[in-house]
Amino acid sequence: MEGRRLFFYYAESFTVPKQSKEDLKMTRQTIGFIGLGLIGGSIAKALKSKRPDATFIAYNRSKSSLVEAMADGTINQAMDTIGPAFSECDMIFLCAPVSVNIRCLEQLKPIIKPTCILTDVGSVKTTIHEAVEALGMTHYFIGGHPMAGSEKTGYSSAKAHLLENAYYILTPGEGTTDTMISEMVSIVKDINALPIILNYKEHDRITAAISHLPHIIAYTLVNLVKDSDNPQGMMRMLAAGGFKDITRIASSSPEMWQQICAENKSQIIDMLNLYIERISDMGTAIQNNDTQMLLDAFGSAKNYRDDIPQSHARSLLQSSYEIFVDLIDESGAIATIATILATNGISIKNIGIVHNREFQEGVLHIEFYDEESAEKATELLAKYHYVIHLRK
Repeated sequence: MEGRRLFFYYAESFTVPKQSKEDLKMTRQTIGFIGLGLIGGSIAKALKSKRPDATFIAYNRSKSSLVEAMADGTINQAMDTIGPAFSECDMIFLCAPVSVNIRCLEQLKPIIKPTCILTDVGSVKTTIHEAVEALGMTHYFIGGHPMAGSEKTGYSSAKAHLLENAYYILTPGEGTTDTMISEMVSIVKDINALPIILNYKEHDRITAAISHLPHIIAYTLVNLVKDSDNPQGMMRMLAAGGFKDITRIASSSPEMWQQICAENKSQIIDMLNLYIERISDMGTAIQNNDTQMLLDAFGSAKNYRDDIPQSHARSLLQSSYEIFVDLIDESGAIATIATILATNGISIKNIGIVHNREFQEGVLHIEFYDEESAEKATELLAKYHYVIHLRK
């Protein structure tokens, strides 16, 4: 398939060539989970609601998660080990840390059936793809990375809607068929996520730039301020606005980011070196009073940052239609706006409050299904004297 040779393509356009009736069935009746934490549990809950007739089995190191998942009806069978029961699975999700998932591959290889699809949910793809290749399991494996999460962990925090409108990256192995990829795309759509097919090496380069490097920068900046603070802790006391915005992600799990740095080492080092060069260039410009260079750098960054979608449901691959409305500080303000739109036949795709320094105060972010609805809403709310901010 032509798209397979590209670095990525949006999976909405993925079409499966003619298959036999047996191939087209693809009604995966038994789905296994190894690891039932926040992501694994959320996928299982979402899939259970869409495929209630399927059998769900799971193994998890913590037995309490299995007990809870059995009690709420998400899984049908809880396993003490990764054993023969998984030989019945048509699909298995590996939802443990990457290093653990790799060890699980060795246990699964002798027992899974030839038609089983293996997938994972790790944020780094190269290491597990290399392990899959070394074990001769490329024809089973489609890597996965649901780009969603929470500061909370564990099955008790899992939600069926956690991955709704989140990008879900799929990185097929060399031996996977179009039919298998089509089934994985169907699974992703079932949980209301947005499937994108991506080469696994390019995935790791992209995530190193947009996720891994920012976390390293945030952690480093916080430590820099901590070590530079005076005995009275004035920096910590006065930290607000920009500092809190840029360092919010430094509250993520230190253990998880330790693992990610080890797993995506080469790509992170490449991006880190590029960042060090850029920081050095900025320092030189400031030292030399090169105000034009500073203005060009700040302006270029602002333009690119302003074009980053507010919602995960929008990208260069998919249009989004959104407005931002100044909120009146009174009870029922959101309900009033929603009522105005509803009574005029305007459907809302997504709605939420945005707090950041771009808008100074909180604004209501409203996303629509089409351009016509966004334009109609803008005109309507303006008549009611609401201040509207538009973002292209």
